[in-house]
Amino acid sequence: MGPPFGSQQQRENQRLERERELLEKERREKEEQNQLSEEQREEIKEAFTLFDLDKDQKIDYHELKVAMKALGFDLPKAEILSILQTHGSPSEPTNPNLPHHPRLLLPLAQFQTVMTQKILARDPRDEILRAFELFDEGGKGKINLNDLRRVARELGEGLEEEELAAMIDEFDLDGDGAINRDEFLGICLQ
Repeated sequence: MGPPFGSQQQRENQRLERERELLEKERREKEEQNQLSEEQREEIKEAFTLFDLDKDQKIDYHELKVAMKALGFDLPKAEILSILQTHGSPSEPTNPNLPHHPRLLLPLAQFQTVMTQKILARDPRDEILRAFELFDEGGKGKINLNDLRRVARELGEGLEEEELAAMIDEFDLDGDGAINRDEFLGICLQ
C-alpha cells in the first residue's frame, strides 16, 4: 500500500512553496537589476567576461576578486569567500581518475545578482570621492587647473584654457584657485 494521500499532498504543497519562493527571489533580483543603468549592467557583464579566464561562464575566487576590484569593490578575503559560499557552486571533477578537490565557482547570473546588490548599496559620496582622487594627482586634497587640464587631455576633451579656468572659478567657493573635496562633493551632489 502506498503512502497516505495527505503526505503526497503535503510534499506537493512544499514543492510548490519552494517553487513560488524561487520565482519570487528571481523576480526581486530582476527588479534590482532594473534599478541599474544599462551601462552599469554592461560593466558587470564585461567584468565577468574579462576575468572568466577559462571562459566556462563561472569564476573562481581569484577571478571574482579581480572582477570585483575592477568594478570598484576591493573586498577582504573573508568577504569574497562568504560570497562564494552563499552564491557559488562546487566545481565538477575534470578527471575521474584523480582525487577531486572541488572549488566554489560563481556563475554569471549570481555574479550579476551580487554586484547589483553591491552597487545599489554603495554610498554615492564614496563614488564621488573616488572620482575626486582620479583628478587630484599627488593626493593634494585639491583639484587645480593643471589637474583639470590633464584629465581633459586624457579624456580627449578639446577644452580651451579659458573654459578650464572658468570651471575652477565657478566652483571654487573658498577662492584658493582650486576645488577641494567638499566643493567637488557639492558639484556632484547638486
